[in-house]
Amino acid sequence: MRERQSHVPNSIDNTMPKFRRLPQSPAPRLLGINIEGKEFQVPEGDTVAAALLAAGLSHTRSHPVSGAPRSPLCMMGVCFECLVEIDGLAHQQACQVQVVEGMRIRRGQGPLE
Repeated sequence: MRERQSHVPNSIDNTMPKFRRLPQSPAPRLLGINIEGKEFQVPEGDTVAAALLAAGLSHTRSHPVSGAPRSPLCMMGVCFECLVEIDGLAHQQACQVQVVEGMRIRRGQGPLE
C-alpha cells in the first residue's frame, strides 16, 4: 500500500513568491508596510492578502486546534481563512483590507479569542 502524501509544506515560508504581478501602466505608487518585522514595498490598492501572497508567505494564520497553516482561499471575504493582525488589531480579514503606508501586519496565531 502506498504511503499517503502530506499536503503540508516542509517549510512555512518559501523564498519564491507564490504569485507574479502583471505589468501595470502607469506603475502604481508603492507603499511601505511591515510584515512580521520585515519591510516591503507594495502597490497602492493591494489588499493585505495580495501583499502577503506576493511577498512569498505561504500562510496567513495557523488553525486554532491543529496548528496547521491556513492561507487565503476565496479572496472575497467569505471563507475567513486569511485572518491576520493589522496594526495590533487581531482577526482582520486580509482580503478585505487595503494596505496603507506604515501598516504593520502579523500572521494569526492560535485560537480565536
